[in-house]
Amino acid sequence: MNYSEKKYLGIDWGKKRIGLALGDSETRLASPFCVVSQASEIIDIINKEKIDYLIIGQPIKMSGAKDNLGEDFEEFLNFIKNNCDIPVELIDERLTSKAADALSGTKKTKAARDSLAAMIILQSYFDKTNGRDF
Repeated sequence: MNYSEKKYLGIDWGKKRIGLALGDSETRLASPFCVVSQASEIIDIINKEKIDYLIIGQPIKMSGAKDNLGEDFEEFLNFIKNNCDIPVELIDERLTSKAADALSGTKKTKAARDSLAAMIILQSYFDKTNGRDF
């Protein structure tokens, strides 16, 4: 890894499953990584993979209002922020699950859908920031 290269973890949060994707500042491409069921597993992955930045999809309704899962999401977000010392950026995740379904082309498991949604969240961050880190 290049000394200046930074590693990113994209997160598609859900109450039952949390999709994860990896990317780096050199290629600025996101790839599906895995699915976990607990926030504590993310902390282990952050340490094992030496993640520098977290990009988390924020549940928002199509109207722009916060999703009904707001309290659960805030609890998840607070756990992450309190248990790791790396920058976190929130990204609007509207339609990422539908886009993940379109990418899969076939009926895949929900786990594959969640990691694909995380990939879309992270890739949209890379595309939006156009080569700039936090």
